[in-house]
Amino acid sequence: MFQLSAGRKIAMLGIVAIAVLAVFVPSHAAAPLPDPKIDAPLAAANGTQTAVFAGGCFWGVEGVFEHVKGVTQVVAGYSGGSVDKPSYEQVSSGTTGHAESVRISYDPSRISYGQLLKVFFSVAHDPTELNRQGPDSGTQYCSAIFFANGEQKRVAEAYIAQLQAAHTFRRPIVTQVVPLKAFYAAEAYHQHYLELHPDQPYIVINDLPKIANLKREFPALYVGS
Repeated sequence: MFQLSAGRKIAMLGIVAIAVLAVFVPSHAAAPLPDPKIDAPLAAANGTQTAVFAGGCFWGVEGVFEHVKGVTQVVAGYSGGSVDKPSYEQVSSGTTGHAESVRISYDPSRISYGQLLKVFFSVAHDPTELNRQGPDSGTQYCSAIFFANGEQKRVAEAYIAQLQAAHTFRRPIVTQVVPLKAFYAAEAYHQHYLELHPDQPYIVINDLPKIANLKREFPALYVGS
């Protein structure tokens, strides 16, 4: 079943969607992003670690990371608020403190936390937008990194400082770096939404261009369907 919150309105369809998909240039980045100067080294052996990010509608953020080498699972959900096991309707009200988020499971021997951050800032969302992304607005669409340990906090804060110092973006980065308290998986119909509904107009206009940008900007990390 397909549902939209009040902030997730579809403004344009058809020809406009095709045009946006065909030519999409991020407006927030003034130049390609550098690699993080401070990062966790690749692990010597296979394993599983997790990262939790919020960057607007979780459909597109999930879709991006499902195409990243070394990522083994992405779950759409909610994080950052005080309500236990919130519903989509509750989070969409903007009163729970939760943000639409994704939990990324990845193999640290194949991709580093810093490289995930580079993808997050480059193509998954616009880190200069405060409590909004594209047509969606509200605190549930904030930009946030939920760190699970001191190393994630150190890498995230250092990378943001690095990008700010280099004036990589035309506007200040507003991404929050906050402790991960809990992550709650979203309803089943939200999982793998982009993959299952590639022709849905919201996906065509707002999210498929992110996949195209990932493929173009990160050819070594891009994994096809």
